Formats: sequence, C-alpha cells, structure tokens
Amino acid sequence: MTQRRSFLKKLSLGAISLGSFSSIAKAFPFRGKAVKPIVVSTWHHGLAANEAAWKVLSEGGRALDAVESGVRVTEADADNLSVGIGGLPDREGHVTLDACIMDENGNCGSVAFLEGIVHPISVARLVMEKTPHVMLVGEGALQFAKEQGFKTEKLLTAKAEKEWRQWLKTSEYKPVINVENHDTIGLLALDEQGNLSGACTTSGLAYKMRGRVGDSPIIGAGLYVDNEVGAATATGLGEAVIKVCGSHLIVELMRQGLSPQEACETAIKRIAKQKNSREFQIGFLALNKNGEVGAYSLQPGFDFAQYAEGTNQMKDVRSFYA
Repeated sequence: MTQRRSFLKKLSLGAISLGSFSSIAKAFPFRGKAVKPIVVSTWHHGLAANEAAWKVLSEGGRALDAVESGVRVTEADADNLSVGIGGLPDREGHVTLDACIMDENGNCGSVAFLEGIVHPISVARLVMEKTPHVMLVGEGALQFAKEQGFKTEKLLTAKAEKEWRQWLKTSEYKPVINVENHDTIGLLALDEQGNLSGACTTSGLAYKMRGRVGDSPIIGAGLYVDNEVGAATATGLGEAVIKVCGSHLIVELMRQGLSPQEACETAIKRIAKQKNSREFQIGFLALNKNGEVGAYSLQPGFDFAQYAEGTNQMKDVRSFYA
C-alpha cells in the first residue's frame, strides 16, 4: 500500500510538472534562435526610418533610442503628406500632430493635437521621462514642448496647402483606402539586449474635423509594448482601431500563445465586423520577443519595412478582403 501511495504521488507530481510546462509553453511559444536586433515599420517610408533605427541598434544601442531616431526621419520629411512637417491639414487648414512612444519597462508618453512642432515623438518621450503624466494635448502639449526647448515652425508646406485648397472645392470628407500609403508610421524594435520599444507618429486623417484625434497617440490602440511578450502598432482609420484597442489586443493574443501573424489576423477579423469595414483600411504590425514578425491588413495594399540581419527590405502583407 505504501509503495502504491508513493507511485501515485510521483505520478501526480509528474502530471503537475507537465501541466506547468504546457502552460508556460503556451504563454511563451518562442522556439529557436532569436532574431535580434530587428526593426520593422509601416509603409514604404519605413525604409528610411529603419536605416536610422538600425544605426542605433547595430551599435548595441537601446531599442527606445532606435525607435525615436527612426520615426524622426519621417517626421522631418516635408514630402510626406501625413507625418510631421508637410502633413495634410484639418479641414480648417491647421496641421496637428499626434505621437506616442513606449519602452521596455512599460513607461510611455504621448502628445495629441500638437501644432507647430516638427518632432512630436521627441516631445512624447519627454512627457514620459519628465512628467508624471502619459498624455499632453493641444496648448498644454505645445507649452510643455516650448519649455523643453523645442522651436515652433510652420508645418503647412506649399505642397500640402495646395492639396488642401484643391480639397476645399468639394469639401467632401471620407477615408480613402490606401491613401494611408503615406500615413502613420509605426516602428517597433528589438535590441541586442532582448528589449522591445515602439513609436508611432502621424498628422492624422487629412481634412479631419478640428480637434479630431485618432489611434496613433493612444497607448493600447496605435501602439503597445509588453517586454515579456511582444509589441504591436497600427495604421489606417484610427477610429476603427480604437474600438478594439487594437495593439493591446494583439499583444494579449500573443501572450495567450498566438504567433504575431495569428494575432494580427485575429484582430483584423474582429475589425471586419464593424460597419462599413469594406470602405476603410487598417494594417497591423507585430513583433515578439523572439524577433518573429506578423502583419495583416483589412484591404490589399498594406506593406511594411523590415531591417534584420543586415538587410532592409519591403514585405508584402496579406489582407482579409481580396
């Protein structure tokens, strides 16, 4: 009888150990050698952003510094019509910028409805590092930026103003699928130390109502980073992303055992249930702790840039709708 009890006890402990291992494996299903460093970013303008981010990473730098450096390239590109200087204005002719940043420790900073500052991502980082807050908006964000030494500049370029005045002739507002191909840049990085960070910056939807803010500066919508699991970012019609807390949803799905690709596809399928989902675009991009990448979009046309193992290249993305 004693031997039988001992056998059953060992069997029970073995089952518990196997069950615990199974739970851990499901929560963190990463196998093989990690790909790091790696940087990924949305749309074709991500190639130039990746170059700047990779320079930081290849020198052993921190992912947080890499993501900020990367998106600053796009913010400073006056030919880009929806990020930083040169962004298309709201319907009243004002360029307003939104951005957020998040590091490996769960710290985050954000600015929204910011005018006159070329690099909202750097203001967002200082909100994270120098204030007790996560988000500053409008005049308060501008005041803070000035206090931190940022100079105000005219963001409405001649090119963007010409586009806006052409739009005024009809003043018709509706999101256009894949006009986002010069839209929000979301950039995710995994550094040599195995730490993740992310950044997201935009001038928002062209000709939006004054005061409108989309998903890009909202932690959990346009960007989310969990250093135990992975990171995700979004592009496209922000209202649709906000409704499902898109980036946070993807990271939590990865925590439950889904790959970055499976998580992005699951989130898009949820958005596809929204009203008029055939009339707008959403793209998700995700990166896990092992350097595995996933991306999926609602409509065809979304792509992303990936810099890994010394190569910077564009990647096509499958979509929910053909």
